[in-house]
Amino acid sequence: MVQLQQGQCGLCAHFGASHSNEPQIIQIRLKGEAPESMHETCGHPQHKPLNLTVNPTSGCAGFAPAS
Repeated sequence: MVQLQQGQCGLCAHFGASHSNEPQIIQIRLKGEAPESMHETCGHPQHKPLNLTVNPTSGCAGFAPAS
């Protein structure tokens, strides 16, 4: 498991946006840690056409804190 910092994809509202209510995504946001080998889609409106896959420790200027 890796510890996540504010600004990283695992804590972003766009991380796994298409299924953000799944237990694994919720636990990542609550605990601030994620499996090191995990990858998810990025639902950021500007990135969505690119079909980007990111890991929880990735980051970009489009970070929006998950609620």
